[in-house]
Amino acid sequence: MKSDIQLKKDVEAELEWDPQINSAAVGVEVKDGIVTLEGKVRSYAEKFAAERAAQRIQGVKGIALELHVSVPGNNRREDSDIAKAARDALHWNTLVPDDRIKVLVEDGFVTLSGDVDWLYEKTASEAAVRPLTAVRAVINNIVVKPKAKPENVKEKIEAALRRMAENEIKGVQVSVDGGKVTLDGRVHSYHERQLVEGAAWAAPGVFSVVDHLRIG
Repeated sequence: MKSDIQLKKDVEAELEWDPQINSAAVGVEVKDGIVTLEGKVRSYAEKFAAERAAQRIQGVKGIALELHVSVPGNNRREDSDIAKAARDALHWNTLVPDDRIKVLVEDGFVTLSGDVDWLYEKTASEAAVRPLTAVRAVINNIVVKPKAKPENVKEKIEAALRRMAENEIKGVQVSVDGGKVTLDGRVHSYHERQLVEGAAWAAPGVFSVVDHLRIG
């Protein structure tokens, strides 16, 4: 198991390696495997990239984000301009059912609401607006309401996990109640956790995934 000192070095190196991030503006602290990122970044996209960078490091048990988005003066825009840009971004994204998504912008904070059939549509909606200029945060309140009926969900998820890699399924227990899936057990990293969650959400009819997975 990595020490906090080693984790700090690894996270700092990963931040410096990622060209999307100005690593000099991001401070890193680690205690008991929990990484805290603090400082000011130029965009919400950069903040998201910093979080993802920390998640990629083996041994990180949790992340506290204390990064604040400070939009440079020449990039500031009116909320109405951000809202229009967000609507256009959703409209031009083929993965997004934009007629079912509503956009609200207040002080650079973009709130998405509505309902979709699949998690990937919810995720794609957020990804479409995240890199827009002057966006300070994205609040994704889109609800997944699948049209398909949940059938053999547990078996389908476990089969998907087996196809990914043997070690992902060894420490994971899957329980299903209708379209609600609960994940328990232990995984080795954030990456594995995301793979397991993705497999659960990909099963037809799933509308909720409760993640009790532990990293370590």
